[in-house]
Amino acid sequence: MKIPSLDQARRERLTDVGLALFVLWFTLVQFRSMGFGELENLATKPDKLGIALCLLVAAPVLFRRRAPWPALAVTLAAGIALTALGYAANINLGPAVLLYTFAAATERAPVWRPLGVTAAGYAIQAAIGTADLGLNALTPPEYVLPVVIWASAWLAGDKRRSGRIRAAEEAELREREQQLRIAELRTRVARDLHDSAGHAINTILVQAGAARLLHQRDPDRSQRAIAAIEQVARETLTDIDRIIAALREGEAAATAPLPGTDAIGELVDRHRDAGLDFSLEVRGHPGRPIPRPVDHAAYRIAQEALTNAARHGRGSATIVVDRGAARLELTVTNPVAPRAKGGGGHGLGGMRERATLVGGELDARSENGHFRVRALLPYEGR
Repeated sequence: MKIPSLDQARRERLTDVGLALFVLWFTLVQFRSMGFGELENLATKPDKLGIALCLLVAAPVLFRRRAPWPALAVTLAAGIALTALGYAANINLGPAVLLYTFAAATERAPVWRPLGVTAAGYAIQAAIGTADLGLNALTPPEYVLPVVIWASAWLAGDKRRSGRIRAAEEAELREREQQLRIAELRTRVARDLHDSAGHAINTILVQAGAARLLHQRDPDRSQRAIAAIEQVARETLTDIDRIIAALREGEAAATAPLPGTDAIGELVDRHRDAGLDFSLEVRGHPGRPIPRPVDHAAYRIAQEALTNAARHGRGSATIVVDRGAARLELTVTNPVAPRAKGGGGHGLGGMRERATLVGGELDARSENGHFRVRALLPYEGR
């Protein structure tokens, strides 16, 4: 059960007080009228007992939220007593407020219970009011008007309940969508950080090893390896800044330029500078520009595949980028070093995920001592 806030509880108390005062005023207006039309001056004259019964009609409204059933019973009984004693107060608004309360409750009792109790009480009141006992007989309008008022109160409460349920469902849906967006953002950030930082660390390790080995034998290549380390570190910091900016600012940072297939050549050159035998072949010419998500996905897949080839391969790899008219095909093949196992860690799963996100597919397997990664990325999602 949800506990209302202090402001909400104060508003509810003020609402109940206002409703109780209105019911009391409406009942006293009838009570002091001495009847209307043919019954004018025939009803029982106002007295203390009648005033007390009028108060009992209105007072239960103050407790309608905490004890609705006792409140309904008391206000019905007070209305029946007013009619039985001949007072001119046959239209009872107290049950209308209670019926609204029952109907508006999110978790309410079966409909027939409050309606059945109210109908039974009204039947008793109507039977007493029409009995030929010299009391205040009810006229036809006085039969219909309470039914109309009470039915309208129930319908209004039911509409209020439906609105609250719909608002709660919409709020829950918005919360779920927000949680889904957060989860997707976390997954994307984790994937980007893995690809960027993992590739950078591996490249730095390879370049640092090359610089150490070539320091005496080939100082020029050693210097190029050190320069490559500096460039990779700088680019990785820029990439991480972009990822963090996207995390902080949402889509505002999504317009930042992302590397695509044109940057794969730079990846290959870095590995070559470290002494690895990596080659790149670009085929085909698409009839239209490659969509940015597909272009970036191909770059990240190539980046991860080359990183795996450098870590687990024998120092060589072949990259083929085939730019077709309807899809981009990327293939990375490298010989596998002894005891190396392809597909370990999170890299392979990340590559598959990137391919799936753009509607493509990825196949990675070992064949005849080689490990091959093949990604098919359509320009239009499937």
